[in-house]
Amino acid sequence: MSDTPIKVLLVDDEQLIRNGLAILLASYPSLSIVGQASNGQEAAEFCDSHAVDVVLMDIRMPVSNGIEGTRLIKTNHPNISVLVLTTFQDTEYISQAMRLGAYGYLLKDSSSDDIAESINLVFNGNMVLDGKIGKEMLNLTRTADKPLFDALAFDLSPKEVDIVRLVASGLSNQEIADKLYLSLGTIKNNITTILRKLDLRDRTQLAIFAFEKGLMS
Repeated sequence: MSDTPIKVLLVDDEQLIRNGLAILLASYPSLSIVGQASNGQEAAEFCDSHAVDVVLMDIRMPVSNGIEGTRLIKTNHPNISVLVLTTFQDTEYISQAMRLGAYGYLLKDSSSDDIAESINLVFNGNMVLDGKIGKEMLNLTRTADKPLFDALAFDLSPKEVDIVRLVASGLSNQEIADKLYLSLGTIKNNITTILRKLDLRDRTQLAIFAFEKGLMS
């Protein structure tokens, strides 16, 4: 792991929240707050002219919300990780943001330790899925008449379905390998195969697939 601090952009329409986050996160040696923005458009423009590793993005903002901001940033800077900071009321927006490439979501009342750890996780390629919001998202995607998931229709083996569930649960590749008693390389190869079969881009889209298809129920 590099000793260079992770460059973080804070995006929220309330300056008090941005300033508070900046003060809290500045105490973590692994993080460097490189800027602030009040909406998604400002965030995208900042990323166009500054080096940014992770964007901590609010969802509900005037002028340009977090959905639009995520779209603009991921279109022009696919290597920048977007971490959504949100509330229970924003579950419908969260799904949209993750479809566009956001790498996870946290509640606004998360502790500074949780936020700092999550920034480090997404920077290193891991998803962050707050369990409490995950349950809310599951309730949105669960319907009484939804048919059972047909793995054969997607050419997935039982093992691959298990891997999809574990990815959607927020486990890292190593954690999945340990849980299934498989090597790390085997898990990486399986995830690559699964993404190809489902025509998905990354683990984030795979998590959304799992929720939408009822695999997390």
